[in-house]
Amino acid sequence: MDWKIELIGVPVSDVDRSIAFYRDQAGFVLDHDTRVSEDIRFVQLTPPGSACSIAFGEGISDMAPGSLRGIQVVVADAAQARAELVGRGVEATEVDEQPWGRFVYFADPDGNAWALQELPDRR
Repeated sequence: MDWKIELIGVPVSDVDRSIAFYRDQAGFVLDHDTRVSEDIRFVQLTPPGSACSIAFGEGISDMAPGSLRGIQVVVADAAQARAELVGRGVEATEVDEQPWGRFVYFADPDGNAWALQELPDRR
């Protein structure tokens, strides 16, 4: 049986600001923005080409905004991914060269931390 991670909750303080960041700056696709009830709003976005989405909103998480660390996204080219982020106004680190890959780090407006990894050539 396959076990697949398909949704990760991201704790944010301002839903609309976070939609703007992830959609307009990080380049994620906005899949859903639904007000379920007066107390619950569900937002889901997906990174381009990913099988796993992120979710945030109102009334769906008790995690403190900005407390998420360690989400890692694999990209084909770390330098190109960094250039795309920076071109959209995202503060991102320079490419960090390691024997196990090339990394770029950035955070959303609440401080949730992300890593982009270009896997090493395995040939």
